[in-house]
Amino acid sequence: MKFSFRPTEGAFYELFTRAAQNLVRGTTLLNELALPGVDVQSVSERLTEVEHDSDQITHELYKKINSTFITPFDREDIYRLGSLLDDVMDHLEAVGDLLYLYGLTELPALPRELHEMVNVLDQQAKLTAEAMPRLQSMKDLEDYWIECNRLENEGDRINRQLLVRLFSGEYDALTVLKMKEVADELEAACDAFEHVANTVETIAVKES
Repeated sequence: MKFSFRPTEGAFYELFTRAAQNLVRGTTLLNELALPGVDVQSVSERLTEVEHDSDQITHELYKKINSTFITPFDREDIYRLGSLLDDVMDHLEAVGDLLYLYGLTELPALPRELHEMVNVLDQQAKLTAEAMPRLQSMKDLEDYWIECNRLENEGDRINRQLLVRLFSGEYDALTVLKMKEVADELEAACDAFEHVANTVETIAVKES
């Protein structure tokens, strides 16, 4: 039987879970942009509020690390996981902000691939939110990082299709530049979710 001298205090896991739940809130808001007659400014502002809440959670996590003598697992891994969760939220907020500031939702229709990318992010967010509480037991996590990595590959495929559409001549040059910036943030968010999953895998292997 394996014994551990690490504490089982739940505060760290609660903070990770709250941060991941905010990612679900973020992707849910991005999905609202596909609804007819949506108030894009309202969506963007609510995304900013969620991003600020995520920043606060990250600050709480760092304070907790600095005030805890023995952490549940390596301090570096706690810092990294908290920082990566925050990075995802930053990218999600940037997508909503750019769509609003550039007025892209006023186009007759956003590219289908853009909505497909948001759907991939939504799936990754829900997987991540379901996985974070399981960090405490380090059980039943493998399916999470495998599926999250699969979704990242799916996101790469959709992103390539989106770029093909953008440079097909369907849109004017200025619109292409604007949407390319949004596409870059969507891809970065998808990659950031994978980085979270890879870090969880690293932690689970270390603690096994």
